[in-house]
Amino acid sequence: MREGVNMPEDRIAQFREFNRFHTRLVGALNEHLLASDYTLPQVRVLYEVANAPPKAPPSARDLGEALGMDTGYLSRIVTSLSDEGLIERVPSERNAKRLALSLSENGRKVFKGLNDASAKEAAAMLEKLSDQEQRELIGAMGKVRRLLGDGSKEATFVLRDPEPGDLGWITYQHGRLYAKEYGWDWTFEALVAEIVSEFAKSYDPSCERCWVAEREGEVIGSVFIVRQDDQTAKLRLLYVDASARGRGLGRRLVAEAMRFARDKGYKRMTLWTNDVLVSARRIYEGAGFELLEEEPHHSFGKDLVGQVWGRDL
Repeated sequence: MREGVNMPEDRIAQFREFNRFHTRLVGALNEHLLASDYTLPQVRVLYEVANAPPKAPPSARDLGEALGMDTGYLSRIVTSLSDEGLIERVPSERNAKRLALSLSENGRKVFKGLNDASAKEAAAMLEKLSDQEQRELIGAMGKVRRLLGDGSKEATFVLRDPEPGDLGWITYQHGRLYAKEYGWDWTFEALVAEIVSEFAKSYDPSCERCWVAEREGEVIGSVFIVRQDDQTAKLRLLYVDASARGRGLGRRLVAEAMRFARDKGYKRMTLWTNDVLVSARRIYEGAGFELLEEEPHHSFGKDLVGQVWGRDL
């Protein structure tokens, strides 16, 4: 706990309650796992050995660091699995004093059975949930791991089509972010609502599209492509949440939009922005857009300079 910070007792209690729930859920209190003859620590060791790079089999010390296990305890587990003929210990090719661990032929068979049973058990839990609930759950799990210091869990994002509720979210987040960062008033949110509404009402999937970026079950970005004329696509409402900046999401959204426009036969792409949106302009410049024209205007409670950017496809 950080020095000088008093942690609320109810927060600690809720954290512990979640841990107890998770322990019951995975059956870690059972003597054996997945109705097998193996304990959870034994299965964890088999998993790490089975999934190690073939050219870099782990040593017992490597496993101890990866699993956070006491060296003596881990040694007893490895010995028991070796005695059962599941794990083989041979001198490492790179260091003869180091024993590398690998699964025997029987060990691979046993692990496959355990792995298949685990996958079946997970699928049985997930199938009780809707597709949306599954994504929310997986996202929440990733967020928990990341927040609690799992360095191997880097938050990633996926791009998908919009779902009910997304268009309202996009409108809300635009209004909220631009008010916070640029001081724009509610009339900007009204403009976004108008653009989104028109897209929904006249949407033509043959030449238009919206992408929603999702990370850990939460929407963090969006962009639209709409038809301006037979030859020209218009990029609209590029949005990247503040929590997702600096990770290439804006560039990815623009690249997807350009790829789509090319595939649909558009020859040009244009967009309208304002000079104060420096980060967005850098993305457009990086994607090959050039400034075509600009004009001062008073909108959203501010004096701004509107800009039209474009590029050939």
